[in-house]
This record gives sequence, C-alpha cells and structure tokens, in this order.
Amino acid sequence: MAYRAVRNTFLTTMAAVGALTIATGPAQAQVEIIAVMTPEQGTDFGWNQQGVDAARAAGEAMGVEVITAEGLGYGDVRPTLRELAGEGADLIIAHASGYNTAAPEVAHETGVAVAIVDTPEAVEPGLIADYTLSGHDGAYLAGILAANMSRTDTVGIVVSGEPPSWNSQSAGFALGARAANPDIDIIYAVIGPAAYADAAGGRRVTESVIAAGADIIFGQGNGSTFGMLQAIETTPAVDGEQAWFIDVIGDKSSIDTGFLLSSVVWDLEPVYTAMIDDLNNGDFGAVGYEIGLEDNSVVLLQTEYIPPATWTELMEVRQAIIDGAVDVPAIFDAQEVRALMTTVDASE
Repeated sequence: MAYRAVRNTFLTTMAAVGALTIATGPAQAQVEIIAVMTPEQGTDFGWNQQGVDAARAAGEAMGVEVITAEGLGYGDVRPTLRELAGEGADLIIAHASGYNTAAPEVAHETGVAVAIVDTPEAVEPGLIADYTLSGHDGAYLAGILAANMSRTDTVGIVVSGEPPSWNSQSAGFALGARAANPDIDIIYAVIGPAAYADAAGGRRVTESVIAAGADIIFGQGNGSTFGMLQAIETTPAVDGEQAWFIDVIGDKSSIDTGFLLSSVVWDLEPVYTAMIDDLNNGDFGAVGYEIGLEDNSVVLLQTEYIPPATWTELMEVRQAIIDGAVDVPAIFDAQEVRALMTTVDASE
C-alpha cells in the first residue's frame, strides 16, 4: 500500500497544477466523489459500520467526497443507485451481496463504476469490480482460541446466511479448532438464507446451540449478532458457567458486558483506497482485492479474557501463517463448509 500512497500523491499533485500527460496517453479522470450503500445502519459494529467507516477513511485519505446511503434494506436498490449516480458519484460501493445484480445493471445504464461483493464473475474492467473478501486466516486463529478455552469440548458457529465471506471464515474457524483439538465437536447453525438483520432469530438459534453443549459461539450476522450476544449473556453453558462470544468484522468491546472473548476484525480502508487509486489509473476491475494478517487488515481482537500464554501461542501461529509455514485454505462453498462440522442445523 506504500507504493499506492506515493503514486496517488503524485497524481493528486499533478492534477492540482494542470492536466497530467504521460507518454502512454491521456490521464484517467480523477475520482472526486464516491458513495457507499449499506442494507443496515452503519452503527452495527460489523459489516455495515465497517463499510461506512472505511469509505469515509478512504475518502479522507484520498481527498474525495463520500456519500453514504444507509439502512436501504435488501429489496430493489436501483432507484438509490440511479440517485447516487445523478449526484455525481464516480464510484458506488454496493456493500451487500443482495446488491450484486442491481448494481451492475445500473452501472451499464449510467456508466458509473460500481464495486460489488460475492460476484467475481460479473467483473468488467473499468466498470465493475468485485471485492469478495475473506478473513479465513483470522478465523483460523479464532478457532484455535475457542478450542483452547472451551470447557465442554464443544463450540458453535452461528451464521445469518451462507455468503462466500461467511463460508470461508466458518471453514477457517473449524480448521483452526480441529488443529488445536482434533476431537472437538463443532455445531454449525444457519439462522436462515439471508437473516442478516434477524436479531430475534440470532438469539433463538444461539440459545439452541448453547443448549446442545457449545460454550463458545463464533457468530457471523450483521444485526443478528446483537441477538446472539443477548443469548450468550442470558444463557449459561451446559456446565453452569458462562458462554463466550467471538464476533467478526467489528469490535464490540465498547458495549461488552463481559462476554466478548474476541473478534476477527476487518479493516476495509486499504481496499477502498485501492479502488479509488485503480479507478484513477485505469486498473479498476483488472485486479482483485484482498485482506489478510500480513498488513493487519485482518486481526484477532485481544481482550482481557484471553490468557497471556494462549495469546502468545496465537501470535506464533499468526506469524507461521504469514511466513507460509501454516496454510489456511479459503473455502467458499457452503457444502464443503458443512462437511467440516460435527453437527449441522440449518433453519431454512
């Protein structure tokens, strides 16, 4: 990212003093406005908030205006896409898998570049980019943590759906847990096919997974994670002690009441900054976007509840992953993920 930052500074400076010309031809138009669309409000300490916060941070870093359109739901967002294009957005970040059909359609209609998730086959250089991201290596560390701290030798994974990003983290968590304890039981439960905002469903399913023996829950769910947390706060594990929660994407430490063991935290600012840079330089859609441990765009949240010796072990494994000594595959297929589990309970 240092190279991108230097290159963007050069382009921005040149644009300020006049038109940039290079030997290979005319410069690409500079991005002035970006927009980000989220299905829920950007206050969920997770997927939606990370999208909004990262867009704002990238806009500040790159000197571009940022428009946010939050709480749009999962219905037809074509009117919003057209409105954002009409407001002058040079790039629209459609931050939900449910937008990956409408956004390309409006991109073709308006000529405004869009970024979508979970649909790499829709990429069109210069117009449509995909950022299907994976925190599977961070989830692998979370799985080791859960296996090492479980008292019942049973952990649970509760998901609000099975999009590729969730699948890869579920698989990474299962692989990490089994690496630490080959005999551990892993209960996998799906709230519904697209239950991202279903807090009541998150609570109900999490309670059932705890009742089945899990004392640590790895939860993936946007707004539904608040229901998962409620279940953990009010439902003791089968041994009579408290259960623990491992979150994803965001950091809920500020609202934790003593049940947040960790989180696989994502930082999307480098991804969005790269998109702006690529659109400026004609590379948009021609390259992929990734997050990972090496540049800390994926980190395992350290909390006071993790014993120091366990944290030291986790950081050693982290370095081994970065060095290539430990390989964590990115598994995006739902059926392959389910095959890794001891028990599967899909409420579909």
